[in-house]
Amino acid sequence: MRSSGDFRATIKHGVRGKASSLMLHLQSPGDAEQADQDSTLVGFVVPKTVGNAVVRNRLTRQLRHLMRERIEDLNAGGSVVIRVFPSARGRTYDELRADLDKAWDRAARARG
Repeated sequence: MRSSGDFRATIKHGVRGKASSLMLHLQSPGDAEQADQDSTLVGFVVPKTVGNAVVRNRLTRQLRHLMRERIEDLNAGGSVVIRVFPSARGRTYDELRADLDKAWDRAARARG
């Protein structure tokens, strides 16, 4: 996901799932104007309050890897935005996985 419009549409029209270190916005392919996309879009919002560039990039890499395992759960044309909270700093890979699973489950339940 590269354009601010994609981020905005997913956050505005998608369903949310929250965990202690992150918030996940999930938009199905049938929602809003995302329906014409052929691929699933994933974006990350990692603000400077999380840490310096090294910390933010490490968290983004870890979450990108975790999302590869879950991307097939979405149909083509869907989108996901993950917003990382400062509490994610210092979390282990397994703790991030647990938080992502928790947020994913909550968003999936809200989606129906």
